[in-house]
Amino acid sequence: MGERVSFASNGAQCDGYLAIPSGGAGPGVVVIQEWWGLVGHVTALVDRFAEVGYVALAPDLYHGEIATEPDEARKLLMALEMDRAAKDIAGAAFYLAGRPEQHGGIGVVGFCMGGSLALWTATLSDEVTAAVGFYPPLNWESMAPRWSNYAGKAAMIHTAESDGGSAAAGIGTAVAAISAAGGEVEVYDYPGTHHAFFNDDRPEVYDPAAAALAWDRTLELFGRQLRAPV
Repeated sequence: MGERVSFASNGAQCDGYLAIPSGGAGPGVVVIQEWWGLVGHVTALVDRFAEVGYVALAPDLYHGEIATEPDEARKLLMALEMDRAAKDIAGAAFYLAGRPEQHGGIGVVGFCMGGSLALWTATLSDEVTAAVGFYPPLNWESMAPRWSNYAGKAAMIHTAESDGGSAAAGIGTAVAAISAAGGEVEVYDYPGTHHAFFNDDRPEVYDPAAAALAWDRTLELFGRQLRAPV
């Protein structure tokens, strides 16, 4: 369904995977990868968002590299320059905002490291008004988020029990800061789940029931926050 595209990223270029809904127009969603890179699971999610009416784009934060083993993924993650990643994600949101098919608001959703980046992006990009983080390993000290930018925006966090659920480090900080800024934030625990429970390419951790519920909740938030009035 989708295609590879290139877009401007603060003076440089970033590639990504874009899918347009069959209806030809819709709100925008930036989909942020796990630590594996822009792999098939991520592009399938972009297609899935397009199937339900969103103009979806996944930026390639590793710029062509992918990992198949945890050690490889860890090395790519450690080498990721946060400033460059922020520019690539903000560039993706800006690119979507300029697409003729984009109609409504722009949201961002991410998984694992991408979940942290998604929540962070809403503090950096004026285009993004809704952010969803799946089991994010939050380390706010290295990100220095500008929480005041969450005013009037919405966030949702899906947590895995194996990560500590809503009591995990960083979750409470994000909730308190988003609320204090005047933003809306929802946190959901999924009992009995493991990290990456949404990833159906990993049968050892995939939880179909929890994944379906998290997907429905994500779409409810995006529908409420991003859909333009008819």
